[in-house]
Amino acid sequence: MNAFDFFVFIYRQFIEKHSKIALTKAGIMYSGYFNKIGHIIKTHFFPVQYFISYDISERWAVPMKSDIVKKGVERAPHRALFKAMGYTDEEIERPLIGVANSKSEIVPGHIHLDRIAEAVKAGIRQAGGTPVEFGCIGICDGIAMGHAGMRYSLASRELIADSCESMALAHSFDGMVFIPNCDKIVPGMLMAAARINVPSVVVSGGPMLSLKRKGKQLDLNSVFEAVGAYKAGTMNVEEVAEYEDHACPGCGSCSGMFTANSMNCLTEVLGMGLPGNGTIPAVYAERIRLAKQAGMKIMELVKNDIKPSDILTEEAFENALTVDMALGCSTNSVLHLPAIAHEVGIRIDLDIVNKISARVPNLCRLAPAGHHHVQDLYMAGGVQAVMKELSKKDLLHLDLITVTGKTIRENIKNAEVTDRDVIRSIDNPYSNTGGIAVLRGNIAPDGAVVKRSAVDENMLVHKGPARVFDSEEDAIRAIYGGSIKPGDVVVIRYEGPKGGPGMRELLSPTSAIAGMGLDRSVALITDGRFSGASRGASIGHVSPEAMEGGMIAAVREGDIISIDIPAGRLDAEVPDEELKRRMAEWKAPQPRVTGGYLGRYARLVTSASTGAVLK
Repeated sequence: MNAFDFFVFIYRQFIEKHSKIALTKAGIMYSGYFNKIGHIIKTHFFPVQYFISYDISERWAVPMKSDIVKKGVERAPHRALFKAMGYTDEEIERPLIGVANSKSEIVPGHIHLDRIAEAVKAGIRQAGGTPVEFGCIGICDGIAMGHAGMRYSLASRELIADSCESMALAHSFDGMVFIPNCDKIVPGMLMAAARINVPSVVVSGGPMLSLKRKGKQLDLNSVFEAVGAYKAGTMNVEEVAEYEDHACPGCGSCSGMFTANSMNCLTEVLGMGLPGNGTIPAVYAERIRLAKQAGMKIMELVKNDIKPSDILTEEAFENALTVDMALGCSTNSVLHLPAIAHEVGIRIDLDIVNKISARVPNLCRLAPAGHHHVQDLYMAGGVQAVMKELSKKDLLHLDLITVTGKTIRENIKNAEVTDRDVIRSIDNPYSNTGGIAVLRGNIAPDGAVVKRSAVDENMLVHKGPARVFDSEEDAIRAIYGGSIKPGDVVVIRYEGPKGGPGMRELLSPTSAIAGMGLDRSVALITDGRFSGASRGASIGHVSPEAMEGGMIAAVREGDIISIDIPAGRLDAEVPDEELKRRMAEWKAPQPRVTGGYLGRYARLVTSASTGAVLK
């Protein structure tokens, strides 16, 4: 051991006696003293080329995870490969921060993520790290909607998690910044962060703006519903084209409280995103500044060794479900939160959803439940203001650490509601119960999920004859063909995780029903799922699914279906003996897909009630 290495060894021994927080403080406190010693050693004992950096304030007091790919003579080949890409010795010496960028030219919410990534990398460099960017896939649910492509959407969540895990662990990054924006990319990256468990920050691309056209705020769902209105004869082709041209004015995740924005907001609540992550519009310069701050913040997290396992606690998930209820988020959050929790060994039982919903008021009615959009939530104070409102009745765990390095209590200290029409007072909510409900009954013994806040009051309790379809396509043909009548309950089955396969989002049928003016008189239940843009009595995630022999497979045309959302019930008014008799005769249909990734996915995926994780 030479003199310099001995000096560093003694320094590390001193530092390692301190806690994580003391580590940083001690390094700063004694850096001046050790820098002088380092300078003397360098000047009098060693040639200049020995030192990549002799400044102790720029060196790390404890070994870096990335040392395994860059330290020592044995890693000369590894360093040679870094240098082949243009990395300097100084860059290699610093902490290596993986930047998972899901930028693509097929997703409106991701088209601009190259700018977000550049801002993140600038922040990392400014704070003394070396960013290493790599790509990640992302599917546009809107473009994949209504055809076989939607089977890949939920299934891609696992590919995203697996690929990010593979990149981070194969290259031994010291920290990670994840850049998602739309539907399955956000939970996929959060699942990866939990698995990798190195200091991580998520910074999203931000929501799309909603523009007003002829007195109506437009969004993507407006176009889907316009198609239904055209089929019903209440809109012409020119009017539909006007919606098509103006509903999506630019980059960003679709502008309502749909799945992407729901998960971006809940990322902020979980503590994995900086304040503003869920609501700052994509086109605002503030979004670029947030990305730079995320790049700088990851370096603090690496220095203090604050990891996802420190942040993603059981209490953090309770907070997420609580804010979910207050915001009226997408029902897909009930699919993704259990999957993320699963990665850190936490089980979220669906029953907790109703327990939290019973005590948490619904404070916001954003599209599709109301006319406000995420830009309005941003202007009203954002997610932090909603959390501040909930804290007034002690509905949140406030002393949890977040990626800011501060607690939730500290983060929301100065938050303020600036528009009480968008964020209601805790004492004057839109409703006294949360925006999502879990139903159970003889055709959904393991649960089903509905966005209660988007259901018309007249449909909270409903009975009607079942109109049974074994695919989304068959149901859409019937709806557009005019065979669905007021009072009917449309049942779409074999669209679950295994049966689909892939548990397609059924936005097209719900939008068709709404566009034809039937959303206040027709219900829809399925073992598939719905887009966050769906509204009406749309009950999804029926578990067990039909393909696994769930009782929804026993429902027949004309059976009376009873829905009681306030009571949490979903039943077929058919005697138990008859249902059992039908199931004794039932045989599972042949799988729609047996090869490729979807074939493997169908064989490995579990129930929607457990987050549709792979076994």
